[in-house]
Amino acid sequence: MRLSIIIPALNEAAHIESTLRPLQAMRGRGVEVIVVDGGSTDGTRALAMPLADKVIEAERGRSRQMNAGAVVATGAALLFLHADSRLPEDGDDAISRALATPDRQWGRFDVAIDGAHFMLPVIAWFMNHRSRLTGIATGDQGIFVTRSAFDRVGGFPDQVLMEDVEFCRRMRKFCAPVCLSQAKIITAGRRWEKHGVWRTIWLMWRLRFNYYCGASPESIHRAYYGK
Repeated sequence: MRLSIIIPALNEAAHIESTLRPLQAMRGRGVEVIVVDGGSTDGTRALAMPLADKVIEAERGRSRQMNAGAVVATGAALLFLHADSRLPEDGDDAISRALATPDRQWGRFDVAIDGAHFMLPVIAWFMNHRSRLTGIATGDQGIFVTRSAFDRVGGFPDQVLMEDVEFCRRMRKFCAPVCLSQAKIITAGRRWEKHGVWRTIWLMWRLRFNYYCGASPESIHRAYYGK
């Protein structure tokens, strides 16, 4: 099945080219690459245009941007990739194999975190194993899904944060995710390095716990961004 890669972006001029360049060989194999810009002011769109099949604008918000990308995508399988993450060179083939049977409709990659702090590999290990235990993935891990299953659950929920967690909850009702571990997505460790590793770990676990306990996405968003 044809794969469409959908990348939501907002002021990602520093990262967008390094995300898109490794996808050029996949484009040669028929993979569609779509960048969905949420109103960047730093030239993200101009940098993305030569390296993507489609660059579109959408209302700001990762959930809305990803859903907008899905609307214009032509693939029978969709991969949602963060703008600061790099897909392994055989990622398209890995997804094709993962979705080759009807009982497999979605999944995610294991992740490695790029950065200098000695704790980042430990964080990645816990992310990957937590995901296996819970059947819940985060956007950092490159969530992929068949078009039919994506449409069945109504796409990503229109909420300001935790849209990836909620999407996985809905998908998990139909089948367990495929967890790809041999080839990893490399994602930037900037949020941990900028705000402090231990502080960020505590914040993310606390917010996720609050969400599971019923806190609204809006309150989680205010706590995460401090506004």
